[in-house]
Amino acid sequence: MNPDVLTFGVEEEFFVVDPLGHLSQAGDDVVDAAEAADGSEGELQHELNLSQAEAATDVCRTHDEALRQLSGLRNDLSRAARARGYRLLPAGAPPVSQVDPPRITPNPRYQRMAEHFGATAWTSLTCGCHVHVAIPDKESGIRVLNSVRPWLPALLTITANSAVSDGYDTGYASWRYHQWSRWPSAGPPPRFSSLDEYESIVDGWLRSGAILDRGMIYWDVRLSEKQPTLEFRIADVAATPVEAVLLGVLARGLVATALADGARSPELSNEVLRGRLWRASREGVTGCCPNPGTGDLEPVKAVLEDLITLTAPALEAAGDLEFAREGTARLAVEGGGADRQRRTFANRQRGEDVVDLLTGKD
Repeated sequence: MNPDVLTFGVEEEFFVVDPLGHLSQAGDDVVDAAEAADGSEGELQHELNLSQAEAATDVCRTHDEALRQLSGLRNDLSRAARARGYRLLPAGAPPVSQVDPPRITPNPRYQRMAEHFGATAWTSLTCGCHVHVAIPDKESGIRVLNSVRPWLPALLTITANSAVSDGYDTGYASWRYHQWSRWPSAGPPPRFSSLDEYESIVDGWLRSGAILDRGMIYWDVRLSEKQPTLEFRIADVAATPVEAVLLGVLARGLVATALADGARSPELSNEVLRGRLWRASREGVTGCCPNPGTGDLEPVKAVLEDLITLTAPALEAAGDLEFAREGTARLAVEGGGADRQRRTFANRQRGEDVVDLLTGKD
């Protein structure tokens, strides 16, 4: 492995549900039990709602390493959930209608968020996938952030996995993206002229109470507050670990390519980018989304091929090129999580069937 290849890591959020797919209050218990029996790499974490659990890889250099860790962490959480009569659900939104929202995790920060943001916090029933890619410094991170913005719609399609929510087909491949956008700090970041501009917006949010701390900077891609990384927050939790790692290597390829070419940043207004993200969230990986260069609608398959062409030198240097080509080709033929949800739901119009699909129930 080339020592100059950027490191990366992946975080995944999951629902912990009862046998019928209703959200439980057992997320903390499942995380604690999995940690106690854990022999895997990576880390397990608590989340905002008691219905959730989170897994995060260690710092990774290869896609094989990331895949091994994500698979192991999912297995640990799944075993702990099943031992308690629950199931681990990798879905961006709950497929089954919920009678009552789950409680907020008894953590002082989460409780303060719930008090301040009200229903936005305690009805925020979404699970995402976050990718961290190493950057040299924050100034470089701002230039790279500007450069990768036009590719956010294409990245959103890769793991779109929330077509069925609350017992119906939403008409969107990623309904999670719209639900999450209710937070005042969520959505696409603007094109920044400098790190100072980034910080001035964050300062304005803090002063207004639109965020309570810097951990609530929820842009689709942001500077990480805890690691020297650029953090992509655009995606649904993937239906499979392979799709999560595919997202990870393509995000890493974009960052490496931007750093190598000086992070040239095309002009793209946030208003136009929001429209492109809406289209990508509606269509998913088997539909169409705007070409990052022209803005014209094209099949996502073609846009992802352009992405691989653009990032091919970085992907090859990291040993990811064939993995990326095979993964995107498979998505084009078989569809992604949202497509599988829709095919399953169409048979009987039951969210419970989607839960069975995603939890691996026979």
